[in-house]
Amino acid sequence: MDFSIKAFDTKNTITSAKTGCIAVAVFENKKLSQAAKALDQGGDITAALKSGDITGKAGSTLLLRGMSGTGAARVLLVGLGNDETVSEKSFTSAVNATLKAFASLGAADAIIALPMTDVKERDVSWAVRTIVCAAHESVFRTDGQKSKKDPAAAGVRKITLALDATGEVKTALAQAIAIANGMDLTKELGNLSANICTPTYLADTARKLAKDYKFDVEVLDRKQLQALKMGSFLSVTNGSEEAPKFIVLKHMGGKAKDAPVVLVGKGITFDTGGISIKAGPGMDEMKYDMCGAASVLGTFRAIGEMGLKLNVIGVIAACENMPSGRATKPGDIVTSMNGLTIEVLNTDAEGRLVLCDALTYCERFNPAAVIDIATLTGACVVALGHHNTGLFTRSDEAHEKLAGELLAAGKAASDTAWRLPIEEVYNEQLKSNFADLANIGTPGGASVTAACFLENFTRKYTWAHLDIAGTAWKSGGAKGATGRPVPLLSTFLINRV
Repeated sequence: MDFSIKAFDTKNTITSAKTGCIAVAVFENKKLSQAAKALDQGGDITAALKSGDITGKAGSTLLLRGMSGTGAARVLLVGLGNDETVSEKSFTSAVNATLKAFASLGAADAIIALPMTDVKERDVSWAVRTIVCAAHESVFRTDGQKSKKDPAAAGVRKITLALDATGEVKTALAQAIAIANGMDLTKELGNLSANICTPTYLADTARKLAKDYKFDVEVLDRKQLQALKMGSFLSVTNGSEEAPKFIVLKHMGGKAKDAPVVLVGKGITFDTGGISIKAGPGMDEMKYDMCGAASVLGTFRAIGEMGLKLNVIGVIAACENMPSGRATKPGDIVTSMNGLTIEVLNTDAEGRLVLCDALTYCERFNPAAVIDIATLTGACVVALGHHNTGLFTRSDEAHEKLAGELLAAGKAASDTAWRLPIEEVYNEQLKSNFADLANIGTPGGASVTAACFLENFTRKYTWAHLDIAGTAWKSGGAKGATGRPVPLLSTFLINRV
């Protein structure tokens, strides 16, 4: 999908634009947007509204052909609800309906002339990002591993946004394209089958990103992890034939003295549960247990395309969790990189076992902040459903600031998070008679106790945990990775520049 910006004024009017289609807005009270008024020279749009062919309800559409007084082959009327208070929901519905209509047209190019500056409590940058990300989603394909590809979709492939090409708008478009491309990479990795998307595949993807965007990259193998005494991470790998990979990507776009932001991704490329094996139904979706890692790689693609002037490090702990004669058993005690011993009560609580060593490793970077991203707990889905990512931090001043930044970035990016507690009382649930910690807590608050487990390994820096178990992928007929939280992370980093 190609995007461009073009201003339409008295010298270069919307009516004279030569294009396959122009999308303009109409409202429920029979009013027309400015672009619709300009195109309504013969009264066709007004007549369509009066006749009830389109109501103006947000997301409704009507395609008109052969209109007089315009150079466009088609005009798409798009309902935008109430003209006085265009809401975020109404605008998003209108954008999605526009792109759905574009997909079935016999036109290669189109202009979107919706009122992008009139959305309540949103700016033009948000509107541009909404359009670009929705356009990418509308053409995203999941048939990469099919022997016979689905028929190539027709429809619009070049979109012009009817806006003044200010510096703000140009920057917004460049950032939106980078974020959408990062989401695409995250979705592609998530959707790949686990026999293809192995830890080695993730490492190769990181190497390719490093080559394309001049990142530094290092991939540590088992012997190096043993030398680092990452006994917790390695305990998860025991049952698998696939070699573990510990991936470190560095984008040093800021000043040399600036402390980096570190993104840590859980990369369990398939999670059977290990000896504590999962039930069969839905186990295929455990290929998505590496979506934390995929979101780090997707975010790195975005910041690489943007050339973000910030120091960012990505750390990915990648392996499989498989049952075998060598697999870690419930009741085994392992020693983490920072020396704490862990009683493994449930081998299906493996994400925290790989992340705790990755979080200890991050100390060497003297980071400004560390954010780990993980499909960590089903309990987070119970608490928040599939709408919000779970956000966990401590409660001191530095962590309150970090939490505020992440929540604001999620709201700005329409990739929202909701904060859940971390309190010392929850650590009581992680006590073990035989080790420093148990890897699961006593019943109740399982997403919180999982975050509290990780908190024990992050006390030397400012840290936040994002539990994306409910937001990283969809099930059922719409099964597939969502690309979240790449928009949240990218916006958070952009705001830190």
